[in-house]
Amino acid sequence: MKTLWIALLIGVVGAVAAGWSGASTQPSIATGGVPMANFTSNCRFSHSSNDDPIMHPGMPGMSHNHSFFGNVSTNALSTLATLSRAGSSCTRRGDRAAYWAPTLVDPHGTLVTPLNASVYYIRATVKPVHAFAAGLRMIAGDMNATKPQRYIAWSCGPVSGRAPSRSVPTCPSRADTGLQLTVTFPDCWNGRDLDSSDHKSHMAYTVGGLCPSSHPVTVPSMSLTIRYAVTGGPGYHLASGGAYSGHADFVNSWKERELVRLVRECLNAGRQCGSHH
Repeated sequence: MKTLWIALLIGVVGAVAAGWSGASTQPSIATGGVPMANFTSNCRFSHSSNDDPIMHPGMPGMSHNHSFFGNVSTNALSTLATLSRAGSSCTRRGDRAAYWAPTLVDPHGTLVTPLNASVYYIRATVKPVHAFAAGLRMIAGDMNATKPQRYIAWSCGPVSGRAPSRSVPTCPSRADTGLQLTVTFPDCWNGRDLDSSDHKSHMAYTVGGLCPSSHPVTVPSMSLTIRYAVTGGPGYHLASGGAYSGHADFVNSWKERELVRLVRECLNAGRQCGSHH
């Protein structure tokens, strides 16, 4: 189920993001009884730096280079309080969350500035989902990976007609078919910890639309899709160490009332809300 969702996700996110427009609000059901429910937050590129408030909190410049989206204040000193007071590069009202991923690097070693990103929230569970707890932190993907990762996918733009791949593809040259990176986060929480020592153990992925007993709290399945105005191909890699080192980070600093509303009216109502509901 999760692999199917990722394949569907890249196509739907690309289609929505291509025009940064809304999607259908009519309820529908995917295989296995999981509602095809979603909402999207479109975000401009905010800034880049060698900070990482999850891996290296309070230590400016200690990380590989990251590209940041959403909260415009995200840096090594960020806290829930500072993030909650800051603005956002996202167009969706209430989304002040911090999203970041390693910066793309071209074959000449030059950092590539992303165009923008879409954060796609879906319900991938049979049971209703809960809004993320305020201050929840998580990392998806492994920066030390030396082979393709299940929840990391590369693709070309929505009109390219090319299937997603686990390695950097060579895309057509047109701007609407440029390179994209999608990272999908886990959607089950242990219900106790806002973080863990490895920044992953407090979270888990669903299996067959259900959360494991160790992580019983269902939360939105969230994917970050980043778009670049490059064609990709041999030599492109990530600042974290290589083409397979894809990962992304998230700190939940949404305005709580708005996130709860979207979860209730879109995900748990079985509706495809897109970016305008």
